Amino acid sequence: MLDANSYENCIPLLISKVKALEEAMFFEVPVGEEAKSIEVASQLWQALLDSGVDRNSLIVNLGGGCVSDIGGFVAAGYKRGIRYINVPTTLVGMVDAAIGGKTAVNLNGSKNQVGFFQMPDAVCVCTDFLDTLPDEEMMSGLFEMAKTMILSDADALTTMESVFVSDGISHEELTSLVVRCVKFKQDVVDADPRDKSIRRMLNFGHTFGHAIESFENEKGHSVSHGIAVGVGMACELYLSHKKLGMSEVPLKRYCSLLDSLVGMPKYTLRDTESILRFMKHDKKNRNDLILCTLIQEEGVPVIDVAIDENEVRDALLQIAKF
Repeated sequence: MLDANSYENCIPLLISKVKALEEAMFFEVPVGEEAKSIEVASQLWQALLDSGVDRNSLIVNLGGGCVSDIGGFVAAGYKRGIRYINVPTTLVGMVDAAIGGKTAVNLNGSKNQVGFFQMPDAVCVCTDFLDTLPDEEMMSGLFEMAKTMILSDADALTTMESVFVSDGISHEELTSLVVRCVKFKQDVVDADPRDKSIRRMLNFGHTFGHAIESFENEKGHSVSHGIAVGVGMACELYLSHKKLGMSEVPLKRYCSLLDSLVGMPKYTLRDTESILRFMKHDKKNRNDLILCTLIQEEGVPVIDVAIDENEVRDALLQIAKF
């Protein structure tokens, strides 16, 4: 399964490396979040059935996070589950979306509301695909890498400033960071494959980020998943400072970096109500509580911290001041 972008830019490279795929059937999905719907999944299930795909077949998902999400979802549901492999072609896919077996589609504009846990047979990472990405998509992936660094490394911000602000990062350096992020996420997934405990640390930035992404898309503004998570991390670092006593220094450093790269959003009170509406539908919520992963200090996450509506409003309104 693939979208138009991966068909145009990535299929030749993949087939040159895996000759067996010359005989594969191609199933194309819409580009971006439009792929992640029950309607698209239903069309794909029918296409698989019409093509004679059986329980011994293998789906290869070639593309970014949306392709691996819908492809894994379809594989998990078809004939009660068939095998699949993810071949991520974006930085977000390589360090996050393609790993861990979470498959999902959106529902009425809310992110990832319907899905399965279905581990891929393999995730094949080839960083040569990154040469095909536009700058915004690379930036999106860098913020997902930043999430992993903050969760795992006491020197995360120093590394981030070096990677983001420098004149450029070599292919070898980027590959090394990708490997580091992949290993960290896979270790967390192996320890908690069903997202019952420590895996929830990987939600850092995502409680706010998913809501911001949905809010911007509702307004007709295109914002990438990674950049929305980048803004979400600013909100959650602010609450880490306010609720857990994290030093203000990493908050200021991170917000300065975010502002220099994509600009710090300035939300109105009306905006916060719309974002809050999406946050109330977050699948991580329990007992009507909005839950976040916050940071005690760099490298020390705290999962399932409950935040109230006024704290959400405060964070969204205050981050621009940093």
